[in-house]
Amino acid sequence: MSIVAKDITATDKAKIKPTYLIIGSGSFGFALAKELRELGKDLIIVDKDKEKVETLREEAYEAIVGDASDPNLLDNMNTKNLAGILILSSDVEANKAALANIRTNVSKDVYCVARSPDAINMQEMEAMGADLVVMPPKMVSKSLSRSLERAEALHRGNKLSQWFESIKNKKLAIVTHNNPDPDAIASALALQYIAESFDVESDIVYHGEIGHQENKAFVNLLGIDLYRMGDIDIRSYDKIAMVDCSVPGANNSLPHDIPIGVIIDHHPIGDSEIDAEFIDIRPNVGASATILTKYLQELNIDIDSNLATALLYGIRTDTLDFKRNTDSADLSAASYLYPLSDHDVLEQLERPSMSIETLDVLGEAINNRQVIGSYLLSNVGSIRDRDTLPQAADYLLNLEGISTSIVFGVTEEQIFISGRSNDIRVNLGDVMKRAFGEDAGGGHATAAAAQISLGVFSAAKDRQTLLRLVNEAVVKRFLSAVGVEEAVE
Repeated sequence: MSIVAKDITATDKAKIKPTYLIIGSGSFGFALAKELRELGKDLIIVDKDKEKVETLREEAYEAIVGDASDPNLLDNMNTKNLAGILILSSDVEANKAALANIRTNVSKDVYCVARSPDAINMQEMEAMGADLVVMPPKMVSKSLSRSLERAEALHRGNKLSQWFESIKNKKLAIVTHNNPDPDAIASALALQYIAESFDVESDIVYHGEIGHQENKAFVNLLGIDLYRMGDIDIRSYDKIAMVDCSVPGANNSLPHDIPIGVIIDHHPIGDSEIDAEFIDIRPNVGASATILTKYLQELNIDIDSNLATALLYGIRTDTLDFKRNTDSADLSAASYLYPLSDHDVLEQLERPSMSIETLDVLGEAINNRQVIGSYLLSNVGSIRDRDTLPQAADYLLNLEGISTSIVFGVTEEQIFISGRSNDIRVNLGDVMKRAFGEDAGGGHATAAAAQISLGVFSAAKDRQTLLRLVNEAVVKRFLSAVGVEEAVE
């Protein structure tokens, strides 16, 4: 039986020409109908409830009585003019019947949306030809979660503003992790811009070296002022902020007992105890520069070309051009920064020359590699620039059969270890902590590092003995942490 044919009186012989057809006018269908009408779209609503149809007509909607499961539902409609059909009743079986009818009798070019109560029916409807399957509870939850994220961002922005208001006319040290990379430097620069907007004087402070040729080019081309920890008295500052690191003394040279004002970081903290007046740590985000970009937006602080270039480059390098540890927030921040950036500078940053030491370390890493299953470990011996290690680890990860690469080298006082992994079973950051200690190692699942004091090894009689002992200790600790007891020849 076709209820549609009985209900249409003035247009019995005419064909109805809607742009959008909505089948089912419950709360979900009616809300969408209101939105479409406000957008000036032509539409027609079908519902099996006669009283509801009458109410819709009183509100000037074009509505007809019809059952979603009726195979003759479309008989009096000119479906050639349909831009979209939305099957939104609460009866999933009726929706499936309507979908089957539409995909049999209507052009495949018509965009078809169907409502499903769960993922199982969603998959079935997709297989039946629905272009989009929606689950109202999931849509509501997503919308709510986005609203909560916006509210949380506003709350964080307000709290950071209040903190800066409380330290006006005071001197701030913005401390990065040791041997800072572009993400750390860009994040520190962004926080310096925020401090300046509140009339707070600040310095960016680091310990170690800016050795990687890309990092040197980054600082030089953008003219970023940095101060070495050894050249200043950190306790002379009124307040301390930490960016891209979160624990005093862990991969930075801050005293363990120094009070911290602000911590902004994206690295997982594990079991470490974090203490500061303001803390924002987001391990799901791929770069600290992303977090700082969001603050600049929330606080309506102008981002000039120099800062935009620094932040965009920081995000791109820490996410490996959005191929590693990337969140939608990173993509959103990069999209915002892209038109503001100096692309000539970005091009120069992306093509720095390779230093002789980098080439030497890469050669040592290849020659000294030890392969145990899918793990590759390489001791490159004495190094001057620790930034050569992650470059070597990145390169070695491309070798056939290798899922995790570990490259380590020795300075006069420290053992530096860098790792990369594409094995979904291995969380490299956790492995580094288990192998070399909570305060010595850490990072993300796919990229991590550690640095440990030479300690007892420094008593070795000669350099070769030292390097051999270091090699045995690092390899043994790492393999133990990943559950491999013996090296396989």
